[in-house]
Amino acid sequence: MGRKESRESAMRLLFEIGYNMDEKEDILNRYLDNNTNKLSSDDYKYIKDIVSGAMGNLSAIDLKIEQYSRGWKVNRISKIDLAILRLAVYELLYTDIPDGVAINEAVELAKSYGEEKSSSFVNGILASVSQNAKH
Repeated sequence: MGRKESRESAMRLLFEIGYNMDEKEDILNRYLDNNTNKLSSDDYKYIKDIVSGAMGNLSAIDLKIEQYSRGWKVNRISKIDLAILRLAVYELLYTDIPDGVAINEAVELAKSYGEEKSSSFVNGILASVSQNAKH
């Protein structure tokens, strides 16, 4: 697997957890257990850290998303866009992944999985988070 595929797996897990918040640990652990043979140690650690970290900081992440989404509450954002945003905002705020990489990868996920305007929506929010949250 590589970082791109690991990021995609983390996004899919965050998407699934978005529908089943009460089962977040079970969903993550089941995925990791079922894919142990397919994941390198780096992939395993990345997926576990990103999903656990995003869920552990969900309130702060969702607050940032709402702050920069111009009047959109998280419950109005499509579940796939929300999963992508949660992953990327976590990377922007809580990891040493370069902002440009986190934003670009999120935009690519939005192009692949989201609706027609998802990539520009995701890009706009993440650019604002990047510009304002750390500086």
